[in-house]
Amino acid sequence: MAKKQAKIKAQVKVQIPGGKATPAPPVGTALGPHGINLGQFVMQFNEKTRDLNGMIVPVVVTVFEDRTFTFELKSPPASVLLKQAAGIAKGAVNAKTDRVGSVTAAQVLDIVKAKFADLNSRDHEHAALMIRGTARSMGIEVLD
Repeated sequence: MAKKQAKIKAQVKVQIPGGKATPAPPVGTALGPHGINLGQFVMQFNEKTRDLNGMIVPVVVTVFEDRTFTFELKSPPASVLLKQAAGIAKGAVNAKTDRVGSVTAAQVLDIVKAKFADLNSRDHEHAALMIRGTARSMGIEVLD
């Protein structure tokens, strides 16, 4: 006889530095009220994201009524990948007038390839336009 699937109690979205999760906030405050074993989650998350050392990783945690959980890792936010590619610490204060860095079209395509599964786009061309728009709003110039 097949094991009965438990009902979903909640889905929680959290952004955590890869390989560096702790039961302290934001993990503890987001997942603690749902009664899951935080130590087990932190251990599994850190194991799966060890290669992303310190990069922000969005994760969707599905908590079931029997207090078990599953989680799905997403690709890092486009803004984080753009800052890394441009070699800057943060975006421009006023993106209309200030330029804080630049990326090449090839770097934009690399970001598209990394994020394509998580983007709402039908092909790589449209995804590249989305990434270029994010770069523009951060004050990063895209060089062709």
